[in-house]
Amino acid sequence: MVTVSGVSLTLVDAFASRPFEGNPAAVCILDGPRDDEWMRLVACETNMPATAFLHPDGDGYALRWFKSAVELELCGHGTLSSAHVLWETGRLYADQPARFHTRAGPLSATLDDGWIELDFPATPPKPAPAPAGLVEALDVTPISIGRSRLDYIVEVAADTTVCGLRPDFERLRTINTRGVIVTSRCMSGDFDFVSRFFAPSTGLNEDSVTGSAHCCLGPYWGQRLGKSSLVGRQVSTRGGTVKVRLNGDRVRLSGQALTVFRGELALRD
Repeated sequence: MVTVSGVSLTLVDAFASRPFEGNPAAVCILDGPRDDEWMRLVACETNMPATAFLHPDGDGYALRWFKSAVELELCGHGTLSSAHVLWETGRLYADQPARFHTRAGPLSATLDDGWIELDFPATPPKPAPAPAGLVEALDVTPISIGRSRLDYIVEVAADTTVCGLRPDFERLRTINTRGVIVTSRCMSGDFDFVSRFFAPSTGLNEDSVTGSAHCCLGPYWGQRLGKSSLVGRQVSTRGGTVKVRLNGDRVRLSGQALTVFRGELALRD
């Protein structure tokens, strides 16, 4: 006799002010840990840019993020979505911080007037030579190229260049990096900078809104513009806004989130 039980599964649009914008994530709240292969298979089933798995652990929640192909080392929109679900379902009160134990170290989130602020490690870039094929794959003339702990960052002269990029993803896939951030100053003045994020090596050609990329973008543009508080816009098809506050070796990333689907994931024992 097979026993079937259900656990909460929620689809959230993160870094979004209205449904079907920002970056979608599935959030699965468990009673305890599950094995890696099961989580990978669930991530394949949800087919989201990230599926977050969390369960109570000490003074907070253990949190891991998966795509269908890989486990993610750091995921901003998956963390923001997880915090949103904890508050929305009453697992945490609105004035309680969400604390997460992750493979990237301790992370936390707070809620203030509808904006969720994440406390993440800064990943400032250092100048780096362009790896073979990078410039050709992007078909741009860079102002500068750097590399953070996770990604390459390429600055170009105009936000219209960022918006109009049509990368050669097969070529980008050969570059040894998690992803490539392409960015410029925002010419309109509505935001401090714009960006796009490409990660074909992880199974996702372009990510809609990448919180962890702003751990690099924040320090980069903070130094370039002489500011400690910035607002970035990721100009993907869905698009999303990320507020950034610099705090030493940490960054505070703020965004909004919306639930678009609630259901149950069946567990069979």
